[in-house]
Amino acid sequence: MIRPVLLVPDARLKEICAPVEKFDESLHELVRDLDDTRRDNVACVGIAAPQIGAVVRVAIVDTSQHKKFGSDSRGYHILINPEIIERSGERLGREGCLSLPDFTANVKRAAQITLRFQDLQGAWHELQTSDFEAVVVQHEIDHLDGILFLDRVANLATDVFRRKVK
Repeated sequence: MIRPVLLVPDARLKEICAPVEKFDESLHELVRDLDDTRRDNVACVGIAAPQIGAVVRVAIVDTSQHKKFGSDSRGYHILINPEIIERSGERLGREGCLSLPDFTANVKRAAQITLRFQDLQGAWHELQTSDFEAVVVQHEIDHLDGILFLDRVANLATDVFRRKVK
């Protein structure tokens, strides 16, 4: 089911999300709703549960159809209780967000990351990713920690831009 996307300044977007403890049908339903909502938004490569009002540590990343999909990208990931365990390098790139649709900004992120996360059955996995996909993963994990991309902007006056309307 497509759910409404919460917009800044909704306070739920600034909450630290609780870990998922039950890997049951309600989790599967949340993931389906997240994915339906993501697919309903053109060019959306990631979405986190708090963006649809569920304050739990679940996110979806799908860079597989994006023009910035690189040879090292893995594509589609359901991330439950994700945590970044290693970061390296630095990358400055333009980011946007469903919850702040009128703006983009230049944000510094790690260029490569290693993360741990659980799947829908609760099994743990490790993933190494880089470049665009790593940025998307970091952006979505930030949502789970109550951090918006604007919180990571060095200078609000020079690094934030009104989104171009197509």
